[in-house]
Amino acid sequence: MATRIDTVASREKLKPRRGPYWHRLSKGCYIGFRKMTSGGTGVWQARARDENATVQQRYQPLGEFLELADHLRFDAAAKAANAWFEHLGRGGTAQAATVSDACSRYVIHLKATKADHAATDAEARFNNYVLNHKKLAATELSKLTPAQLEAWRKSLRELPTRSGGNRGGLRSTSTLNRDMTCFRAALNLAYLDGQVTTDFAWRSKLRPIKDADQRRELYLDRAQRLKFIETAPADLGAFLRGLCQLPLRPGALAKLTAGDFDRRLKVLRIGHDKGGKDRRIKLPDVTAAFFDTAAKDKLPAAPLLARADGKAWNKDSWKWPIKTTAAMAQLPDGTTAYTLRHSVISDLVHDGLDLLTVAQISGTSVAMIERHYGHLRSDVAAGALSRLAL
Repeated sequence: MATRIDTVASREKLKPRRGPYWHRLSKGCYIGFRKMTSGGTGVWQARARDENATVQQRYQPLGEFLELADHLRFDAAAKAANAWFEHLGRGGTAQAATVSDACSRYVIHLKATKADHAATDAEARFNNYVLNHKKLAATELSKLTPAQLEAWRKSLRELPTRSGGNRGGLRSTSTLNRDMTCFRAALNLAYLDGQVTTDFAWRSKLRPIKDADQRRELYLDRAQRLKFIETAPADLGAFLRGLCQLPLRPGALAKLTAGDFDRRLKVLRIGHDKGGKDRRIKLPDVTAAFFDTAAKDKLPAAPLLARADGKAWNKDSWKWPIKTTAAMAQLPDGTTAYTLRHSVISDLVHDGLDLLTVAQISGTSVAMIERHYGHLRSDVAAGALSRLAL
């Protein structure tokens, strides 16, 4: 006769032993109660039998449920066990994975499928914004709730920014979206890999805020860009000239090496960019001549556009020099390195280059170009229509 564990009285009569006392919930599914000492509260466990698996018995610790009254613990343990059985039935893994596990697996995934800088960026965001929430990081994915993620998102929104013009202020919606992206991607990967069988907890709570990336309105015309370059020190001026000749992100331009420029074919390889994929740009003669001069007498691994000390540019080294130079050149407040990228893309779109080509050389999507620069096509269309007039 099976030993009962479903009532307080029956559990109190159990003799302490190493192995659990098991209660059958359904075919192949059991709930166990482990009583190690006569005065202990006991620990609950689930057991599932899989006829098709190499390891036929699978186990899952459920906890003590000390927050509940004695007479409620069996029902709570049974509910938790059934949830685990359902998870297995949907193809989920037997081993419980936590939020921390999901983040680690995602970093490994990025290292195997993307550029190293993508994995490094994701790992830094996890350490700064997710894993520092100890309780959240230790939560099993199957037990993750929308309320937990809502609280995390609220705390992230209120966390002061660490860089940029709004340093110390609250995160903008666009910044919040960027900070949430890696976390959402890590949870989605865990879902795809069967570590959790539903994305209900984060499906709505980590959804990106719509229309967060507002159109960049600050534009420098060609005369202002030339003044910007001429006012800057020689090394910064060369970097700014590069940004004025190609619609690259400043970080992508800074990471170019002399070996990325093929002077024979006049082709520039963009290997480190937000998209994570290499792309090649065929340069016109005047632009090729600029990069040819920049690469002259340099080893292939040397920075193509280096600082005066020979080191590569980065956002920390160009931020303040650009701000100082912009002020000296009497350019609009808020002028940054990204202002040049925006201005160059604006010119390409306004001059009639098709959006697909603009997107390809800029390293972004057609949808993004349409969203931020599509309004400029109205002038191109008006000009084309005017030429139809009889």
